[in-house]
Amino acid sequence: MSRVPLGALVVASGFSSAGVMMTLLAIPWFVLQSTGSGTKTGLVTAAEVLGLMVAALLGGPVVDRVGTRRASVGADLLTTVTVLLIPLAMATTGLSLPGLIALSFVMGVSRGPADTAKQVLLPGVADLGDVRVSRAASAVEAAMRTGRMVGGPAAGALIALIGPIPVLFVDAGALVLSSALVFALIPVAAGPPRPPSGGYLKQLREGLGYVKRDAVLRALVGMLMLANSLDFGLLGVLYPAYGDQVLHSTALIGAMITAVAAGALLGSAIYGWVGHRFSRRTAILVAVGIEGAPRFALLALEPAPPVLLAGLVVAGIGAGALNPIVLPVVYERAPEAVRGRVLSLLVGGVLAAMPLGSMAAGLLLDGIGLVGALAVFGGLYLIAGTFPAIFRVWRGLDDPAPIGGDRPVSQGARTD
Repeated sequence: MSRVPLGALVVASGFSSAGVMMTLLAIPWFVLQSTGSGTKTGLVTAAEVLGLMVAALLGGPVVDRVGTRRASVGADLLTTVTVLLIPLAMATTGLSLPGLIALSFVMGVSRGPADTAKQVLLPGVADLGDVRVSRAASAVEAAMRTGRMVGGPAAGALIALIGPIPVLFVDAGALVLSSALVFALIPVAAGPPRPPSGGYLKQLREGLGYVKRDAVLRALVGMLMLANSLDFGLLGVLYPAYGDQVLHSTALIGAMITAVAAGALLGSAIYGWVGHRFSRRTAILVAVGIEGAPRFALLALEPAPPVLLAGLVVAGIGAGALNPIVLPVVYERAPEAVRGRVLSLLVGGVLAAMPLGSMAAGLLLDGIGLVGALAVFGGLYLIAGTFPAIFRVWRGLDDPAPIGGDRPVSQGARTD
């Protein structure tokens, strides 16, 4: 029994998230600085999101067939090469906007399998350390959120100090360190066995078929698609509008995002410590109830900034608990042979819904104003939050063994 592999996965996830956040800030900043065009900046950003979505929807069989450890290391190294191609091209032949869009797309495609592979490795490394999967998931979630919290301000400071392009070397270093930790400290046995040989499309259909047959997974992905689309609309449209119309400050928008992130980090830690004492159905009701509709109501009331930031910290606590609640359910319900495909499809579905939230937020903002848009989004969140209490299918969160399925979490790992 050793907790070194779990520790390696936690640290690797933190470094990877910090690097991703640096790139997400450095590249758009470079485009905006060099072109002065918001449209071009949006195209570059959208290309990476599109790449992530494509990888999530189609990359699951690759993770299962290649092996999770190899997929994590290989995808991180491919992302490193793609990131380094940007400053290399800038220093030699120059980099056109279409070229940067293409590299951003490839970056998203390669990041997707790396993230999926790390998620699939989690039950195995938890078992090696005799740690509950929910607690291990909370540790990884906390590390990722810490990476984002550190990576964002660090990127801002480094961009001001050395410019956006040199920041990409820092991202590359973080990715190399992440891949080295996984390669050196996580054994191959931590990952599930590779599935029997078969065609790519056949394996993709098997993963999709498993999600379609499992009512609990369908319910989870439906709620997460709605919740994440609303969150994306809030972050991308309603937050900036709130900063302009209510706060009259861009600095306070950054403080709002940091407040939610700090609360989420606390929420991950709290659920990892005590979450196993409660039913998952109760936990998800409480988490969505804290982070959903009350957040929109708080914004609509337009409180003083200290009250607003304190309320967002509380909302973040609910947000931070969601992934540690959901991931163990997926691990338990999805047999090892299809786990990479199932996780990829779930993430892909959520990513595909996110732009819809952004478009809906923009239409509502123009049509009925900021308070009206917040009310509609908050009402939808409130409805979604009642689903686990109303529909019987959600009882399956606490009875995770699928009828006729394989034993999902192997080697005796504790779950909750």
